[in-house]
Amino acid sequence: MDTLSYKTVSANKATVNKEWVVVDAEGQILGRLASKVANLLRGKHKPNFTPHVDCGDNVIVINAEKVVLTGKKITDKQYVRHSGYPGGQTFQNPEDILNKYPERLVEKAVKGMIPKNRLGSVLFRNLKVVVGSEHKYEAQKPKVIDLNSIK
Repeated sequence: MDTLSYKTVSANKATVNKEWVVVDAEGQILGRLASKVANLLRGKHKPNFTPHVDCGDNVIVINAEKVVLTGKKITDKQYVRHSGYPGGQTFQNPEDILNKYPERLVEKAVKGMIPKNRLGSVLFRNLKVVVGSEHKYEAQKPKVIDLNSIK
């Protein structure tokens, strides 16, 4: 009897196929955008996904200043920071962050959705967030992805 042998194939740094993709954040809801970008960064959309390897794509998010927050989150939500000194706790709402550094709002949302370990640090370096529709990564020939088509 001739039987088939199925072997689990684990990706490693040498066998991973990394691509560059562009995502347009204009009119996208922040949390939904962040979860889809986190999946692209992690590589969970690929058939050879391996949990302990960086097998995701390099993602460029353009038009970061045009991201949408639903409800009253733009004024009511608060991001908390602490300097480490007594009384060093500071609060910011998304409106302040959008006015001063619009790319940081998307970065914070995506960073919260990737692993909190060494792999997460490597994955976060694959994210490039840009204000406006022009970016400096044309040499990598990035592929444009429509987030509405991703489940």
